[in-house]
Amino acid sequence: MSDGRAPRLAAIGLAAGVLSGLLGVGGGVVMVPLLVLAAGLSQHHAHATSLAAIVPIAAVAAARFAAAGEVEVADAALLALGAVVGAPVGARIMHGLGEASLKIAFGVLMVVVGGVMAWP
Repeated sequence: MSDGRAPRLAAIGLAAGVLSGLLGVGGGVVMVPLLVLAAGLSQHHAHATSLAAIVPIAAVAAARFAAAGEVEVADAALLALGAVVGAPVGARIMHGLGEASLKIAFGVLMVVVGGVMAWP
C-alpha cells in the first residue's frame, strides 16, 4: 500500500464506522462507493474489501448496542443464519458479474433502498 491510500482508507473506515453505528447502515452502503471513488479500487475489490472490513465494525457496534440492551438476540441469530447461507451465493453471483453490471446493480439497489426509506 505504498501508493498513499492509507489515509483515505482510514477516513473511509471512520466514516463507515460512524454512519454504521449512527444509522445502522451496512458498511457497504458507505464504503463501497468511497472505495471505488476515493481509493481507486475496482467494484469487485471494493465489495470484497468492504465485507472484510465490516466484520469488526459490526462486532464493535453490536457489542455496544447489546450492552445497552437494544439487541433482539433471537432476531439477530435468525438474520445471521440467513446471511451466512446467502453470503456465499451472493459472492458467487458477484464474481460472475462484469464490472459495469456490478456497478449498475449496486446503483439500482441504492436508488431502490433510498426510495423505500423516503416513501411515507
